[in-house]
Amino acid sequence: MNSDFPIYTIENECQDCYKCVRHCHCKAIRIVNARAAVIPELCVSCGECFKVCPAHAKKIRSDLRRAKYWMEQGETVYASVAPSFLGFFPEVTLQQLAAGLKRLGFSGASETALGAQLVSSENHKILERMPAGVYLSSACPAAVEYVGKYAPQWKDAILPVASPVVAHAKYLRKCFGEQIKVVFFGPCAAKKNEADRYPETLSLALTFQDLIAWMEEEKVNLSELPPEDPVPVMAEEGRRYSLEGGMNDTMRVPGDGIQYVAVSGLENIDRMLRGADRKKVARDGGKLFIEMLSCHGGCVNGPVMAEEASGVETIMKTSQFSVEKTSVGRSVPVDLSLPVEVQRVQETPREEFLIRAAMESVGKFSVKDELNCGGCGYNTCREFARAMVEGKAEAGMCLSWLRKISQRTSNALIRYIPAAVVIVDQELQILECNRHFAKLAGADTLETYDTFGNLTGAYLDKIVPYVELFQMVLEKGGEIERSNQMYGERIYDISIFTITQGRTVGAVIQDVTQTELRREQVAEKAREVIRKNVLTVQNIARCLGEHMAETEILLNQVASTYENHEVDEKSAGIK
Repeated sequence: MNSDFPIYTIENECQDCYKCVRHCHCKAIRIVNARAAVIPELCVSCGECFKVCPAHAKKIRSDLRRAKYWMEQGETVYASVAPSFLGFFPEVTLQQLAAGLKRLGFSGASETALGAQLVSSENHKILERMPAGVYLSSACPAAVEYVGKYAPQWKDAILPVASPVVAHAKYLRKCFGEQIKVVFFGPCAAKKNEADRYPETLSLALTFQDLIAWMEEEKVNLSELPPEDPVPVMAEEGRRYSLEGGMNDTMRVPGDGIQYVAVSGLENIDRMLRGADRKKVARDGGKLFIEMLSCHGGCVNGPVMAEEASGVETIMKTSQFSVEKTSVGRSVPVDLSLPVEVQRVQETPREEFLIRAAMESVGKFSVKDELNCGGCGYNTCREFARAMVEGKAEAGMCLSWLRKISQRTSNALIRYIPAAVVIVDQELQILECNRHFAKLAGADTLETYDTFGNLTGAYLDKIVPYVELFQMVLEKGGEIERSNQMYGERIYDISIFTITQGRTVGAVIQDVTQTELRREQVAEKAREVIRKNVLTVQNIARCLGEHMAETEILLNQVASTYENHEVDEKSAGIK
């Protein structure tokens, strides 16, 4: 996690869905252990990954503590409010927002649109004196960063004019003193790069979400505050900058010989610049000015904006809030010259054998294996393989490869498990089974299985007599176990379980007929042994009884004889 960069990932919250990779035009995402991380040197801070992350693991750096610290230290701080506030605060007026900022400790709130008006005026002055050719706007920092990094051949076509927020910060410093601090509030993450790059001009860039959190923490209720006018004056046509084409609207002058085109979205900027022939435009003697915006539809669709913020209602409200006039001819009281400082991304050549090896590691051995499905987030399998070589991607991102591995593992387990296995759908059609199941079902079914290699599509009720057990699991879920179930002359142990609730169930079935017969034979033999033992014991007991009786008679006779002998001796006087 690199929380110093404008956009970063909380890795423990990342759910390895790769949605950020799919939506990142720059592919500035590295996947390590199935977790996504932003690559700062490749990222242009457009905020698209933040916007699309379903787990909210992508975060925009919060610099709120610094702003609060300045307030605590008694610094003179002015707020620069982006014109897109109309979409983020649909029920709030500019005066209410200015009042809320004053309550937070700001010396005043001003419209970034004032700087936009100066930028339009300066751009037109430059274009008028430039030769025929194609020229690019510098208003959107993410778009400028993209051209500098990924289309460096167009870098010199960007007009060397400060962005609206930097221009506004310079203007506020001229009005209120160089010692003031200027904090921008808007929908943008890329503005943080500008604040980091030009801290002496733009002190800090915060998002509208930061502003909401700050006001909630301080219990600021905008509806209860008396309205405050923005300083030093109200903006006019510059408010249109939040819409695609809004900048061009403030620069058009009939008959100036300049063609104006607006393009939003990095992929559209890339497509337009990749296909443009600058030399041809110059030969034709025309001037083309391209307004570039990284967010589709303009700033009203910035990363922190709600989806509905770029709807028709916001567009209409912004148009009505703006004054229909041109910025051309406006006085520009500050120096807006600002060269583009972005360094191009250096692509490192990769050996073909490394890319080939990476592709083979995910089962891409020939062109027909290259599905180019985009599931991994890359447009082609070759792009994905290159990303693996560069350490940006992992083999586990290839969904088709994972599916094959899973299928092979499943097939191997089902095929070689020493029991009958079958999987059926909610219509009781067989999805998968093994040969043991076919053999258990009978000779005809086994022959069909051996012929086609499967029984896929066959109806279970045509094959086995215990379909009602499958129906019970489909309806109620859970699992059922039945032991020693008699069906005809066979005895089965049956286990049926849910795979997908109400849609798919599986079963493991064992024919235990022979086992039960052997068990019965053993039991019968045991009973026979017991019977023989009982008879033996009984015979022994009878014999013992007869023997004991005879012994008793004999002993009684001996005793009787002995007693009679004693009596005779006494009567004869023998002592």
